[in-house]
Amino acid sequence: MRDEVDLLAAVTVLGVLEQAYFALQVIYARRKYRISPPETTGHPEFERIFRAQANCSEYFPIFLSLLWVSGIFFHQGLAASCGVLYLHARVRYFWGYVQDTQGRLGPLYASAWLLWLLLGLAVAGLLAHFLLPPSCPWVLVWPLRLLGAH
Repeated sequence: MRDEVDLLAAVTVLGVLEQAYFALQVIYARRKYRISPPETTGHPEFERIFRAQANCSEYFPIFLSLLWVSGIFFHQGLAASCGVLYLHARVRYFWGYVQDTQGRLGPLYASAWLLWLLLGLAVAGLLAHFLLPPSCPWVLVWPLRLLGAH
């Protein structure tokens, strides 16, 4: 069982570490600009750090769900690769947002594209799993089988 999800687990832990890093950046910014919870406004740099962290946190459950479903039902290696690219795009998004709100746009589009790709892989894997018998002779199904879709 472990070999079937080891890459997904590794990307998940990496993502959790990334989320912790973002949360620490908010804590450091609160101290630097003397903004106590529950306040969320103040210095513009603090507000950008806070908003970048909140946005990354909002999308994290969606990312994890799609990572695991696409990895289990389509292909673990492909899903994990997309996951690493997504996490990289989110780090770039975070720091782009901190420096200038326009700096977040390129990484934002990249991370959104990767979420759509993971969604497509998840849907394809689930459709293959539920609708196609293992002995299906359709030529169009063969690429899915080669990639490991069930």
